[in-house]
Amino acid sequence: MKNITKEEYKKLAEQASPNTQSWKTIPKAFAIGGLICAIGQGFLLLYKHWGASPETASTWVSITLIFCSVLATGLKIYDNLAKHAGAGTLVPITGFANAVASPALEFKSEGLILGLAAKLFSIAGPVIVYGLAASVIYGIILAIFQQFIR
Repeated sequence: MKNITKEEYKKLAEQASPNTQSWKTIPKAFAIGGLICAIGQGFLLLYKHWGASPETASTWVSITLIFCSVLATGLKIYDNLAKHAGAGTLVPITGFANAVASPALEFKSEGLILGLAAKLFSIAGPVIVYGLAASVIYGIILAIFQQFIR
């Protein structure tokens, strides 16, 4: 194998990576991300119309969007949508569900434990760890501030 310098590698990488056409990608991301949010709002109104309280309806919207995102990931629809929408598909709940489901589906052939289950946490694990650590730190800071306020 030929050893290449950093400069040669940079040239090769630039040739392989086309420049982003922001004038096209930003409006598409905005429109598709907005559409996902509008669908979520539609579900919220539907669940409220069916008699759910605002809190219950919000919970059902989250469950519905997660289900739809994982189903679309499994059917290879979400990845195709992401090719066109870019960051627009990173609407938090749907993007996170896709990020958790994708590696699990990719490695399911390695078995239920070492493939599917282990890869489920390749994305979710760090989010859970850092989310938990941040909540503890924020709780400590809040407790300190509350002591000074009293």
